Amino acid sequence: MAGHSKFKNIMHRKGAQDKKRSSLFSKLSREITVAAKMGTPDPDMNPRLRAAVNAAKAQSMPKDNIQRAIDKAAGGDTDNYEEIRYEGFGPGGVSLIIEALSDNRNRTATNVRTAVSKNGGNLGASGSVSHGFDRMGLISYPASAGDAEKVFEAALEAGAEDVSSSEDGHEIWTAQDALHEVATAITPVLGEPEGAKLAWRPQTMVAVSEEDAATLFKLIDVLDDDDDVQTVWGNYEVSDEIMEKLGQ
Repeated sequence: MAGHSKFKNIMHRKGAQDKKRSSLFSKLSREITVAAKMGTPDPDMNPRLRAAVNAAKAQSMPKDNIQRAIDKAAGGDTDNYEEIRYEGFGPGGVSLIIEALSDNRNRTATNVRTAVSKNGGNLGASGSVSHGFDRMGLISYPASAGDAEKVFEAALEAGAEDVSSSEDGHEIWTAQDALHEVATAITPVLGEPEGAKLAWRPQTMVAVSEEDAATLFKLIDVLDDDDDVQTVWGNYEVSDEIMEKLGQ
């Protein structure tokens, strides 16, 4: 367990999400509804639902919206969403994994394919890039949860595999099947996490030029505007200098 990683370059930047609160709330509501429908509507008894509710709270989503999303699943008056994963390449040859929750597979596939092809990338077959990522659990905490040493020790004690701390916060990585066990063990020490979810961690990173980074961020913004797209993961690494130039 060691090291600092450029996690802010792996998953789409939170700052851009803040500008799209309505779209973000829609995605969070969809995840809550799906999680509640797949298990019990009680967050204490449903780890995925608890993680979804915590993620919504971390984004200041109103309690009424959260409860409404849970009730929608419990009432059975919800669309049948399916989880879909798209894989492909973006500008600069970076690998991308796009996760979606959709009630219309054809619509989502068309929108994702169009967004990628119009912004310097192309989709591949299932498995075309995921072999270059590790499927792991990711627990997120804000920087206010504690300093790097405190978080590292708590994570080590809880059975985590790796920790990355920066001024943006802390990312605690776990084995795929240990996510909820580690999250439960670490909560009494650090408090409720901002998020606890399965994630795709790149095995190697690809340095991206300023030109490719500009196109890549445009692609991610387009994907992020699609209500069906939940998360975009990638193995791109952009220098702080280029990030500053691009205003990211």
